[in-house]
Amino acid sequence: MKAETWDPAWLEEHCVNLSMENAWRGVETQYIAASMKLVDSLQEQELLEQLLESSKPPAAQSTTAKHYLLLSPFRYFPQHSSRFRPGQQSGLWYGSSTLPGACSEVACWRMRFIQDSAGLVADGELVTEHTFYQASVRGRAINLMGHPWVQLSHLWKHASDYSATHKLAEAATAASIDWIQYESVRAPSCALAAALSPDAVFADNAALEQSRQEWICKATRETVMMISKSGTERFEWRE
Repeated sequence: MKAETWDPAWLEEHCVNLSMENAWRGVETQYIAASMKLVDSLQEQELLEQLLESSKPPAAQSTTAKHYLLLSPFRYFPQHSSRFRPGQQSGLWYGSSTLPGACSEVACWRMRFIQDSAGLVADGELVTEHTFYQASVRGRAINLMGHPWVQLSHLWKHASDYSATHKLAEAATAASIDWIQYESVRAPSCALAAALSPDAVFADNAALEQSRQEWICKATRETVMMISKSGTERFEWRE
């Protein structure tokens, strides 16, 4: 099977019903601190938040009501590409089967940002705040860590070449496949999830809020250090 010519019937034959329970995802929470720098009162802060909300794209649609953290990735059109999404297309929900795996993904993108933004980071380091939370991914899936997909791993086991995975995700979406499970390049043996639709991601609001952890991240061009605000979890990553 060639990546350029995915046969819908072949995809249908080799997809399975699969779930990844309590997957971890990390998102930046710097927006409140950033907007507070622009105002002089809580009234101005509220007005600014309303203006920002009105300027955002419409909220992603789902067949069931969901927490905003589950829908947010599908709401925006990032300029940069990710493993299963070309640039300037609607985002996907990415998650990790382990918390260190989720930290690895955040750390890699923080380092990439600072390497690409030397003019914006004068002292060569960037400190940001992040929220990690858990949700489950379920539905019709392609499992790239299982047979027969592992035999094609040479097509997508790259740190930065996403051409084959973009074509696979496009074909999977056309075949109404809900999500893709794959092995992390940055944390080998760790299973990751790419949810192609908001309907593939599930979390009870109360359980999601209970799982939330707040972290501080310090990134340089050589290393990323992360620590939970509770002080119980630490993570360090080097390229």
